Amino acid sequence: MAIQRMDNVLIVVDDLDAVIAFFVELGMELEGKGPLEGRWAERVIGLDDVRQDIAMLRIPDGHGRVELAKFHRPKAIAAGPEDAPVNTLGMRRIMFAVDDIEDVLARLRTRGAELVGELEQYEGTYRLCYVRGPEGIIVGLAEQLG
Repeated sequence: MAIQRMDNVLIVVDDLDAVIAFFVELGMELEGKGPLEGRWAERVIGLDDVRQDIAMLRIPDGHGRVELAKFHRPKAIAAGPEDAPVNTLGMRRIMFAVDDIEDVLARLRTRGAELVGELEQYEGTYRLCYVRGPEGIIVGLAEQLG
């Protein structure tokens, strides 16, 4: 049996509203937000006495989602420095294709995003950059040229 699709990526956050605002500014759509708890959830994720708030954001074409979770119980555990460099082990970034990278950068900067490196052109095909958003989340942006 083959994979049917990638459904979503989970990011555990502390300031759920700030991270939602960041991804909405990027162009994602908030599908829903609410509490999640109960024995079934505890069994799935392997933690006891779980209480969390989650938000699901959808890419406009409907083919990808980002799930955000703020844990109230048990408290989230920091895995390393908040602003870990891109070469830190583990999941480091999510890449999005955008149609106007300058516009997206300007809008994300209003939400506190900063360039990780520089906006660069790869050959004659893409303009690329990484931005660090709230809670150290790194988002890659790629604008196809031509």
